[in-house]
Amino acid sequence: MSRFFHLLINEHMKLYIRKSTWIMYGLLAIIIVGLGLLSNTFTNDVEYDDNWRETLQEENEQLIKENEEFQENMANGDAEIYAGPNSHLIEKNNYYLENDIQPTPYDAWQFVMENEMLLSIVSLLTIIIAAGIVAHEFKWGTIKLLLIRPITRAKILLSKYVTVLLFAFYTLCFVLIFSWIVGALFFGVAGMSPHIVINQNGDFAQVSVLSEIMSGYGYKLINLVMMATFAFMISTIFRNSTIAIGLAIFLMMAGNSIVTFFADRAWAKYILFANTDLSQYADGNSPWIDDMTLQFSISVLVVYYIIFLALSWLFFTKRDVAGQ
Repeated sequence: MSRFFHLLINEHMKLYIRKSTWIMYGLLAIIIVGLGLLSNTFTNDVEYDDNWRETLQEENEQLIKENEEFQENMANGDAEIYAGPNSHLIEKNNYYLENDIQPTPYDAWQFVMENEMLLSIVSLLTIIIAAGIVAHEFKWGTIKLLLIRPITRAKILLSKYVTVLLFAFYTLCFVLIFSWIVGALFFGVAGMSPHIVINQNGDFAQVSVLSEIMSGYGYKLINLVMMATFAFMISTIFRNSTIAIGLAIFLMMAGNSIVTFFADRAWAKYILFANTDLSQYADGNSPWIDDMTLQFSISVLVVYYIIFLALSWLFFTKRDVAGQ
């Protein structure tokens, strides 16, 4: 076991000694700061004091008046475009009033929750790492230096795969922590366990922001792990990082379109991308395909995961590297 940990440490050193790895974190930091600046510039957050009920009622009166003016002054159907958001805000304000809930100001926690979308970039960066961690050993000819050690190929492969997963975890934590820091600097912190009102399937509900962060990031993590494992497999089989990166990114971007295109086929539910988003079963949502269930999607993901790892192990352990 100690040899495995030495391998793991060695893989981390090779990964984090590269400038490209730190450039990835730098780009993420720039994006997060940029989002913070945009939110701070365009978010017109109202401070609600003890007279918050009167403030909400005044807002509703103004929103209703705007809706009526749009409907009267615009003869075409464009007014509905503006009336829709106003109607949504009116309903949300009424929910606060009817349930005696004082609105909470926009803060660091909500900024972290909204930055869930950045996990798509984390997936992209993890794919790049996963695609090169094996392929580069063959490209640079260093694979022989690894294999002459008194360590099994399976452990060498496992150390590389665990390094990929840990990189994904570190990067996810970086997004969480740095988003909170940036959010705290720009918007402050409204307590350690804030609650907000959001729309869930047409109905408003008060939810814990921390719970939404955990579930949102957790669901995205599943897709991240599956795509990283897929890229790792392609890298191991073809020993080419370009193929692995290109194919993995293409499937990540086009996965939903592929499922939609074949949605009317009986076998569509077995497509990987029809099952990676487990949030389709949360909060009363309907799955993409009618007869799919949470247990079914988990089973499909487990099968794909085992296949990806099995193929990686098979090609890496059986490949002859004498001519490398």
